[in-house]
Amino acid sequence: MGIEERKKREKEERRDLILGTAKRLFFDEGFQAVPVERIAREAELAKGSIYLHFRGKEEIYTEILLRDIDAFYQEIASLVSADASAESRLVRLAHVYAALFLRDRELFRILMNFQLYPDRLNLPEDLHRRLIVSMKKNIDVVEKIFEQGVQAGEFNAGPDPFYCRNAFWGMLNGIISHYLYAAPEEKRGDLIRATLDAGLDVFLKGMR
Repeated sequence: MGIEERKKREKEERRDLILGTAKRLFFDEGFQAVPVERIAREAELAKGSIYLHFRGKEEIYTEILLRDIDAFYQEIASLVSADASAESRLVRLAHVYAALFLRDRELFRILMNFQLYPDRLNLPEDLHRRLIVSMKKNIDVVEKIFEQGVQAGEFNAGPDPFYCRNAFWGMLNGIISHYLYAAPEEKRGDLIRATLDAGLDVFLKGMR
């Protein structure tokens, strides 16, 4: 391995270390409660090392979001071309989405805060744009499946797929937020999944 290749690998490993440490701290204590100094100390790095890789805590936060949003997209992108009914694909997508946040509650808080208060982060334009593009890719999968359901005669052609996808997305986030922080941990997953199934049943019956 050449010197440049080794340096590149070491840089990537240090960046991954920072992101992994920050994500754990944000999960345990919340984004606002964790300063850059704490991330550096937990990662056993100098504070200055953090700024060699990121412009600040907000950029770290954004990169965590981008990684997880993109990982979710990789899980659901194939649903657009899957050989299954639109209804079953939407149910699958909903459960994958819920599982993402059952694994990491703080990620849901971060994502909702960004959607509700995008200006609070004061992100550079390039990062803000990357987040919007990544989030839109996921929502577009939902809209495409609704379109396919209409084209196949599975769903009625009345509602615009754009509004259907927004209503569907709102239902998912509403159910998750209702239980993710308030429900006892031992019941949280079961309550979210059961309520999702009930909501999906009502929603999708209305689409037929």
